[in-house]
Amino acid sequence: MPTRSGRAHAAILRPSAAGRLIEVGRTEPADDLAGLVDYFWWVRWNTAEIHDQEVVPRPVVHLSAEVVAGVPRLLVHGVHPHMFTRRLDGAGHTVAAGFRPAGFRPFLRGDVAALVGREVTALEVLGVDDREAAERALGCARPEDGAVVLAAWLRALEPQPDPLVPRLARLVEQAEEDSSLVRAAQLADLAGVSLRTLQRWFASHVGIGPKWVVQRFRLLDATAAAHEGRDVDWAALAARLGYADQSHLIRAFTQLVGHPPAHYAREVAHQVVPAGTTTRRRPPA
Repeated sequence: MPTRSGRAHAAILRPSAAGRLIEVGRTEPADDLAGLVDYFWWVRWNTAEIHDQEVVPRPVVHLSAEVVAGVPRLLVHGVHPHMFTRRLDGAGHTVAAGFRPAGFRPFLRGDVAALVGREVTALEVLGVDDREAAERALGCARPEDGAVVLAAWLRALEPQPDPLVPRLARLVEQAEEDSSLVRAAQLADLAGVSLRTLQRWFASHVGIGPKWVVQRFRLLDATAAAHEGRDVDWAALAARLGYADQSHLIRAFTQLVGHPPAHYAREVAHQVVPAGTTTRRRPPA
């Protein structure tokens, strides 16, 4: 089964097409932020025509420096419950922080569930002006330096220690890494609490429920299998991922991605590039 990094790449649909359009990089956070921030990342693109990139979200909150209506802003991206599309047009770039599961809670100091499906300015949700930091991050010649700007801005927020953060971050990462975890009740057992308590913790810290988290990671396992470019025994995979039968996997995959897994795998294998795109490099995780 894929690694955590592999599932992150599996979140980018039609990766071959995306990889010829987008250039991405990432760097690890300094030790003082590593418990809260998983990585800093940046994306550059230069498309002759509009490209719509589909992404299957993971249970991760992001903070990104982007140009909004001509003005650099820091945007907080809550967990998206459904697949979403990013439209890329012309040339541009972004610099961002991807938080560990539950890692944004000490900055927000409120329930992360309030951010689900939302993209809002940092000023709106954190009460701190974000425009100067966004301008400086995007103005750096090297994206790594832009990441340093974001790191300094986050430190200045003085996140409060929360003993639940490392506990829940590791629990979600276990769910991502261990494909035998197929039910929310298994996570509750690992945490040593009732399912109801775990659901409350996830709403306040992760932003979305443990059932969604487990099911999303198992669907990302299926997406990663489709990206491998080889024949897949979908019935065997469905059983391994905890689905009652192959039809249940097909239904869940189709609802998320828009195509049955075998159909999507054939499309990826033939490296179908959607109409209206040009070619460049690699997608963001």
